[in-house]
Amino acid sequence: MSRRVYDAIKPPDMNFEDEDGKETAVKSIPQTKCIWDLCIQATERAEMNVLDSKGVVQENTNKSLESTMFVVGAKSAAKTSIILRFLDRDEQPKPTTALEYTFGRRSKSNNMLKDVAHVWELGGGVALSNLIEVPITKDCIKRLSVVICVDLNKPETIWTTLESLLNNIKLRVKKVIAELKRECPSDANKLVAECLARYGADHPDKDNLDIIPVPITIIGTKYDLFQNFDPEKKKIISKTLRYVAHHHGAHLCYFSSKMEALVMKTRGLLGHLVFKTQLSKTVVTDHTKPIYVLAGMDAISQIGTLASTVGSRSPLDQWKQLFLSTFPQEAEAVLPEDPTRDSKYNESIVDSVRAQKDEELERFKKQQERKTREEARREGRVF
Repeated sequence: MSRRVYDAIKPPDMNFEDEDGKETAVKSIPQTKCIWDLCIQATERAEMNVLDSKGVVQENTNKSLESTMFVVGAKSAAKTSIILRFLDRDEQPKPTTALEYTFGRRSKSNNMLKDVAHVWELGGGVALSNLIEVPITKDCIKRLSVVICVDLNKPETIWTTLESLLNNIKLRVKKVIAELKRECPSDANKLVAECLARYGADHPDKDNLDIIPVPITIIGTKYDLFQNFDPEKKKIISKTLRYVAHHHGAHLCYFSSKMEALVMKTRGLLGHLVFKTQLSKTVVTDHTKPIYVLAGMDAISQIGTLASTVGSRSPLDQWKQLFLSTFPQEAEAVLPEDPTRDSKYNESIVDSVRAQKDEELERFKKQQERKTREEARREGRVF
């Protein structure tokens, strides 16, 4: 019951006349709080900020939490499988068309409220990177996490995928945070501070990193196939991924839909990102095992350094050169300027109708231009 309805049914104040005929207001007798009073107070408390023992505003666990998870990566890199396993849905993965949306809900332990995770998936590998701006907006960036999937079984696509997506995400996030900063500088500063805090003031690499100010997770998929790779190749791939993740402030883990232990570990990490659940902090850096390293828990000294080569401008470039020399990358798939004219999708009947409609459109445009010129001449206007 709302406050307005409850106020309407409370006993009204009453007026009485004394011996001189003057009215005297008599308040209604205070009553014990009924169930509606208690419900209203509980709702008001749930909507208030919660202060910790030091007086710092903390996120209120009595409120429903909405988060956004954006999943991107190489083609056929098990993105959909990861989402389905995370949402505990027993469905057969289907190819993703452009940008797709789904959601998941999780009941809170202390009341009837549910937390909501908005999940976006970008298909097409890096070809549709321009759609990144749809899920990454000013409205959701404060509760946004990005998941980048790379196919461990196809190292010839790993660097191209990571470099392209990380750069596009970095540019988009930087632009959105700049917009947020103009409207609410404190929120923008808090977002950046939270990401830097994962490394701490004493981390030896904190001044040499290029941290993206939203939680990023890099997932190496199809570990069941990758585990049979040559040990030296596994070492180069794992160390390179560790360095890239560490450099950008990202979590790194390996996944296989056929290995339940890795499924549970990945679900736990994603659950922490969107639902703030408990997180396993056990670090695995041995390249002969499934890698699991959280942001801020790795270090360049542990990953190892490479000998400087001619033309190397940074450690990241050195790792890039090593990786590309070992695993030459496939050319990026370029989306045609007009996909409807792509010869790969020829359909004789559809194409003939499309050609006819294009001709009709051109004739209509010319008629409109001619009509506009004639009207201009009649009115004496220069056209």
